[in-house]
Amino acid sequence: DLDAKMAELEAVGVQGSGVRLQRFDDGSLVRDIPGLFKIAFVFDPWGTRIELVEDDEYLGFHHVHLSATDPQATLAFYRDVMGGKEASLRGRIDGLLFDDVWLLVSEHQGAPPAPTEGRAIDHVAFAVDNLDTEAGTLRQAGVSFQQEPVVPENARTQAKRAFVVGPDRVRVAVVEAGFAGVVPELAAVVAGDLGPYDAPRTSWGAPDLQGVWTSNPSGGIPLERPEDVDVEELTVEEAVARREGGTLGSIWGYDREWRDTTLGFGNDTVSTQVSMVIDPPDGRIPPLTPEGERLAVAAFEAGRGARGHDAAGPEDLNTWARCITRGLPSLMMPVVYNNGMQIVQGPGHVAITNEMIHETRIVPTEPQPAVGDDLRLWLGIPQGRWEGDTLVVETTNFNGRISYRGSTKDLRLIERYTRIGPNTMEYQFTIDDPTVWTAPWTARFLFAKDDAQYELVEYACHEGNYGMTNILSGMRALEADEREHPALQSDPRLLRRNQGR
Repeated sequence: DLDAKMAELEAVGVQGSGVRLQRFDDGSLVRDIPGLFKIAFVFDPWGTRIELVEDDEYLGFHHVHLSATDPQATLAFYRDVMGGKEASLRGRIDGLLFDDVWLLVSEHQGAPPAPTEGRAIDHVAFAVDNLDTEAGTLRQAGVSFQQEPVVPENARTQAKRAFVVGPDRVRVAVVEAGFAGVVPELAAVVAGDLGPYDAPRTSWGAPDLQGVWTSNPSGGIPLERPEDVDVEELTVEEAVARREGGTLGSIWGYDREWRDTTLGFGNDTVSTQVSMVIDPPDGRIPPLTPEGERLAVAAFEAGRGARGHDAAGPEDLNTWARCITRGLPSLMMPVVYNNGMQIVQGPGHVAITNEMIHETRIVPTEPQPAVGDDLRLWLGIPQGRWEGDTLVVETTNFNGRISYRGSTKDLRLIERYTRIGPNTMEYQFTIDDPTVWTAPWTARFLFAKDDAQYELVEYACHEGNYGMTNILSGMRALEADEREHPALQSDPRLLRRNQGR
């Protein structure tokens, strides 16, 4: 039931499944092709285009659809070399059958398609009984080998695998029966404690924290310990699964390869840390005060502005949507992109630049004159000091217009930056706001030094910001619908459905 399936995916939304839906020109999600079947398209988190088909004769994995400059020659290759059986799908599309899976080919316009290797679909695989014997047959058919038959490194079995190049540079694997893939090289574990380590010194004798750092290795660590986790540290496999799950769950505006936390790109490391909160020792944030509970509700309602609820103009949206600031300590937290941080030092000062919304804090490390209560800033007023190799930054005088989990303008934020290895920095922050929490609490995670590869790029937030235009125009459209259909004002189910449309 394709209509039901697409309705289910649309109701879940991309944030829940990592799936994006393709609409046809008329805005519909499903198209009924007379004499064939109903079709729809979705994209997985890797950008792969997947066709969903309502075909009662072939349930499950239905077909692979190639694009080739010469479809007939391509079908002939897979027929003569790979053993496909000629058939016509519903008498409408000529293709090949491999058991009950169809191979279809459409004509590609223009230059030949790009090679598949390293792309969303890297290769198509066929299994044979004896690869050495089959390899001779393939050579006689004029097939060129990209990789000769061999037992791959880290293979799960002793079955061999080879790669050949198919029509239009499609990569084709030929494997022996019993081949079970290879064990992937798991990302390296970020150790919980690398010390002791003597940090290098600047020319004036201060601990040297300079360089380009990224919190990508800490991606996926929850702020609080999950209630169903009772171990002190995850396994490598668990850490990889958590990291990948967080990446896939965040696919809403970009495909997986655009996410900085995606494994498989760059200098991959993951953290086995169970939670960021280390004090209290149970990994849970202390209870809220009665006033804190009230403020938390208010902060949640204010956050709804990022999604455009009841936004009359830009001033009704929050500071994230308006590209003003993400506040502290939010801008330090690892998210799915823009996790870079650059530190530059001079005698008596440290400059900390965060890639997200390109914010720079100038932190004095020598005592400064006292600042009155009337001077309050978005990111507060910092005062730094050195405690051994650790840079301690105490920030007060927040203006209270960007709250962290309900914090007030009286928040006292204490940050600690400590190099615990040549390319590893421990970052801790302590939240002290007695108006909101019954006790202070501390969180911790790691940054990795990555001067060779990572570069802070321009954060063009306002430029091309069609999100702002769309949010406000969407609200105007909803208001027009409410005027035309008054029932929308009193039926939240209809309102949600209208918003989804």
